[in-house]
Amino acid sequence: MTPDAIRSLAIDILSGIAPEADFAALGDDDALREVLDLDSMDFLNFIAALHQATGVDIPEADYRKLFTLAGVRNYLSAGRE
Repeated sequence: MTPDAIRSLAIDILSGIAPEADFAALGDDDALREVLDLDSMDFLNFIAALHQATGVDIPEADYRKLFTLAGVRNYLSAGRE
């Protein structure tokens, strides 16, 4: 997946979790949980949906790497395709 495709996938998933969010204002380095007001279950649903869409196993120890769109893009494009 290209970095743009990963970003688009993440936003598509997040729009299903937080449909009222303003994704146009979401920057690549913004903390997803804070900006989108995601609780821990929402974030886990996001991680699970990323796994389901990409087939990439995401261990709990790596969750912190996925707190931003840039982090998601970097994590999924770092040889995990």
